[in-house]
Amino acid sequence: MNQSTGALPEREMLLTILCELKRTSREYTTAVTESNCSAIRQTLTSLLNSTLESQAKVYGYMKQHNMYNASSPVLRQEVEKKFMQHQQAQQEQSQFVQSRLQGRQPYGAPFPNNGNTPSQHQAFMM
Repeated sequence: MNQSTGALPEREMLLTILCELKRTSREYTTAVTESNCSAIRQTLTSLLNSTLESQAKVYGYMKQHNMYNASSPVLRQEVEKKFMQHQQAQQEQSQFVQSRLQGRQPYGAPFPNNGNTPSQHQAFMM
């Protein structure tokens, strides 16, 4: 803390704001996906977009003023590989949901995994 004014240094204050914007965007995302009313969903989506814009502005300012270190570069191949894995998992989930909604498989029936073992389906993380 700055001893003379009791205020946080600019970098610390901006890091706190950035963290709160990230947290808020997660909360809005959860609220949007769980909302049942289209008007509320639209309002929450608008708030989420506004929060994401604010987060981008704060991050841009901090990066421009060397207050925030960007993550280390990642090989394009790795990003594409993870993206393809995520896309495949998303497609499988979509097929699963559609099959359940159309009543093609009884509840509790195993979902075909195209010969993949459970260990081959890992969470999407970078």
